[in-house]
Amino acid sequence: MAEDQVDVAVLAYREEGLWQVSRLPADVTASVEDLERALRPFPSECGVIGMVAVDEDFFVLARVTGPRTQLLLSDVTAVDEWPLASSVADALDLPDPEEDDEPQPAGDMEILSDLGVTAIDLAVLLDDPDAYPDEVLGDIAERLGFGEAYEALLD
Repeated sequence: MAEDQVDVAVLAYREEGLWQVSRLPADVTASVEDLERALRPFPSECGVIGMVAVDEDFFVLARVTGPRTQLLLSDVTAVDEWPLASSVADALDLPDPEEDDEPQPAGDMEILSDLGVTAIDLAVLLDDPDAYPDEVLGDIAERLGFGEAYEALLD
């Protein structure tokens, strides 16, 4: 994926109770496997969270905890256009979207519930048709407690 198509590529993890946030290189956003490899080395009390927004079109949340990976794709209709979205759909074993399918999320809506962002919270954030993917990720970062660090990385 071209670097200019990646709006956000951030990882976050907690160490000794404090959030650590840094950029991910754009080259790890081509597939779920690349993203997992980039997240896995970081120590964490609650797993490592990857946040990737692509071309103002969709985002992926990934959470790697030990050998387990949880995924959330903000819009299944992105599968036909973007390799990362297609890779997430493959990992989730989703059927290919139909041409008339409406944008909808797929994956683990409970991905952050133990950190205080419930499936209902995510559903509300994802239901806003006027919100850009990077803004939704910013709202999620804020709710998790690292919103300022997230914003600082984007500026």
